[in-house]
Amino acid sequence: MPIEVRPASVFEDVRAVLGPKSPTANVCWCLSYRIPSKLNNELRGPARGEYAAGLCRAGLPPGVLAYDGDEPVGWAAVAPRSETTFARNRKIPHLDDLPVWSLWCVRVRPGHRKQGISHALITGAVDFARSHGAPVIEAYPLDNGDARVDLTMAYAGIRRNFERAGFAHVADTTSVLAGHPRILMRLDLR
Repeated sequence: MPIEVRPASVFEDVRAVLGPKSPTANVCWCLSYRIPSKLNNELRGPARGEYAAGLCRAGLPPGVLAYDGDEPVGWAAVAPRSETTFARNRKIPHLDDLPVWSLWCVRVRPGHRKQGISHALITGAVDFARSHGAPVIEAYPLDNGDARVDLTMAYAGIRRNFERAGFAHVADTTSVLAGHPRILMRLDLR
């Protein structure tokens, strides 16, 4: 069955991909780049999931989910850069004043990796941004060459996967994740 990518508007499906086994755990819920640092540090345990649930109920879903049939198997965070901490990030340059969208997290559930789901998620995130009027979408993946990337830190994606989706390397950054430099890649949607 082909992988289908849909807007992440069903919280239970987002929970299946991003949520912790223990409801009191302090997992990211993909909020670290979405909300101000102070709020990110204040939200603990169940409050993080409740905040994510609110995002799913909002007018603009917080990203996209990949489905294998009815099972949610992957997630990609995508939003206007102005609504993320990338709007103020000093390590990742701003190239112009376009209302750019950011794609900053790609996650595939264990047991579903190495099946092309991350590629479907990147394509689905691009389509989602385009359908909401984004003129450009950018990502900040790891430039890891052929080096292995720790799965915990692979959420930013890797350069090769974004190149395959048509993104171009447009700038270096001073951001480093898991020992690998992050680069700024863009895809023009106009």
